[in-house]
Amino acid sequence: MDDLKFRKAMGQFTTGVTVIATETEENVFGMTANAFMSVSLDPKMILISVGHNAKIKEKIQKSGKFSVNILSKNQQDLSMLFAGQLKETRQVDFGYLESVPVIPKAVVSIACDVSSEYIEGDHTLFVGKVLDLNLEDEEPLVFYSGKYRSLQEGEAVIQK
Repeated sequence: MDDLKFRKAMGQFTTGVTVIATETEENVFGMTANAFMSVSLDPKMILISVGHNAKIKEKIQKSGKFSVNILSKNQQDLSMLFAGQLKETRQVDFGYLESVPVIPKAVVSIACDVSSEYIEGDHTLFVGKVLDLNLEDEEPLVFYSGKYRSLQEGEAVIQK
């Protein structure tokens, strides 16, 4: 099967939108991703998938820490910024949780230590041991079939 068909099929899975963040030498780096999942309750662990060519991969390996920030419906601009869809330079004010940079007002921010990493295909899977998390009472930003969406009264609505 061709890459486009596979990519389209994977886009049919509705996901939240996250920004993965890490910090090295006083610089914070972020990347938009939807490849994130819960792995274990005891101990509390999550998993992220980062492409081999992503700049943040080496930054996570160097710092040994990362955060996953599940974006709210009001943070689509941050998703686009960290996905490289906006070509502007913008100052992003990060907060900190367990010394790991997080995005304020995200629906959920999860701070992790890297527990292990696995190379699979063209991605590295990072398993993170959860250090702490923060919850906000916000509606999530949703991504489906190549479009940003939000949940309203139980239905997904296309974001313009």
